[in-house]
Amino acid sequence: MKRRRRVVWTVLGLIAGLVVLVVLFVAAVPLSSDTLRHRIVATLSARLNSDVELGDLHLWIFPRLRAEGSKLTVRQRGRHDVPPLISIEKFHVDADLIGLLRKRVSHVELDGLDIEISPKDREDDHKSDTSAKSSTREMTSIERTVVISRLDAGGARLAVIPRKKDKPPKVWDIHTLTMHEVGASQAMPFEATLTNAVPPGEIKTSGHFGPWMTDDEGATPLDGSFTFARADLSVFEGISGILSSKGTFGGSLERIEVRGETETPDFTIKVGGHPFALHTKYQSLVDGTNGDTVLQRIDASFLDSSLVAKGTVVDEPGHEKGRPVYLDVQMERARIEDIMRMAVPTPKAPMTGALKLSTKFFLPPGKSDVSQRLQLDGRFSIEQARFTNYDVQGKIAELSHRGRGQDPDAVRQPVASDFAGRFKLGNGVIALPDVTFDVPGAKVQLAGQYALKQETIDFKGALLLDAKVSETTTGFKSLLLKAVDPLFKREGGGSNIPIKIEGTRSDPKFGLDVRRVFKKGN
Repeated sequence: MKRRRRVVWTVLGLIAGLVVLVVLFVAAVPLSSDTLRHRIVATLSARLNSDVELGDLHLWIFPRLRAEGSKLTVRQRGRHDVPPLISIEKFHVDADLIGLLRKRVSHVELDGLDIEISPKDREDDHKSDTSAKSSTREMTSIERTVVISRLDAGGARLAVIPRKKDKPPKVWDIHTLTMHEVGASQAMPFEATLTNAVPPGEIKTSGHFGPWMTDDEGATPLDGSFTFARADLSVFEGISGILSSKGTFGGSLERIEVRGETETPDFTIKVGGHPFALHTKYQSLVDGTNGDTVLQRIDASFLDSSLVAKGTVVDEPGHEKGRPVYLDVQMERARIEDIMRMAVPTPKAPMTGALKLSTKFFLPPGKSDVSQRLQLDGRFSIEQARFTNYDVQGKIAELSHRGRGQDPDAVRQPVASDFAGRFKLGNGVIALPDVTFDVPGAKVQLAGQYALKQETIDFKGALLLDAKVSETTTGFKSLLLKAVDPLFKREGGGSNIPIKIEGTRSDPKFGLDVRRVFKKGN
């Protein structure tokens, strides 16, 4: 009996030793499992309604379950003409037996994550097979209870590919991405930090993403908040400043409602050269699948002026690089001196007064100076305008007094002017086809243009006076001018004098348009 017991214990000892050796071998050597790899590919393909490929897959079961894989790609079903939606160079999965029984994976880490959102082919979406959708729903109903407690991805990349093949994609470098409770049947909390490409700056965001809509990715819900710091606007030729922004977003991937505000304490337009603080609040709709944006409302304030705008930033035919910006701009509470501070390089604005303005705003994409690309078409009015140059304002006052037949040396009453008209800006030139300038006793009607960069002036028009030409002066000059009163006679009384304004902003030349005088006389 003792001998038999020794044999039994010896055999049990040998079996135990063999088990230990097997466990140690399994723990030390990764086991390749084609069966598991095929199961993962099939599950992901059904769950995401996509074509899935997976390179290597290795499995360890001691001291805890760990899987490592490489070359995982997920692409839209049948779309091999575009890059994969998701590519992962390497990944590892950590789990334990109790967690797996509860269909929970403790941690997943991804290396080399690349997400490329291609233009959506809606016709193919509508043509998708009904039976495939049915099988997808059956599979996801079985698998959607699997939850990943935490998912981490570092050094990832997100790219939105435009519809046009010759346009470069919009790219965001994602430094860190963490998602919690990752599962197909629930919203997944996330935090991320990333770099925006244009303008360059750092974005921090957090919120919820999902559940993923397998039949319509654009309908996948999301919400959260963001901050955008140190965005360098100097990448846009013609402007500069460091912008910061914060806000919230929500909706679905193809219809994201964004509300936010920006601060740019040193915003500068190159042609003017004066930095000033710019604050905006905005509300917009963004299509996260292609980057198109509808600007529902923008409220901007700078210095003592404000504006309201709405418009679009969308990809459209005819623009090779970037998206054009279309806006409708309304300025009901503004000052002309604030606008001139943007565009005129002098230390003091040439004019002060209350400004009202409405305009169509169009900024095509490109790398040239903003002032050369910007196009405007609108109307304006300036009330109670005064020129800051003493000599110019003095001439305006003299014009007013002479226009009423008063001696300008005897009358010292301050004079304010009113302006109104239409304008167009294109290729750095402001065209003013219809401008009126009013002071008591005189009215100026002008048409012409002003070149922003060269600061050159070229206007022609008429000076309408309440008084006759001979009444604008006294003494012997008045007697001489009586001879020309009929030449400048105006219907209803007063004078109509053809004039021209030429030269530069700093040295304008006012004069009589002699050619038109003789043409009028004939």
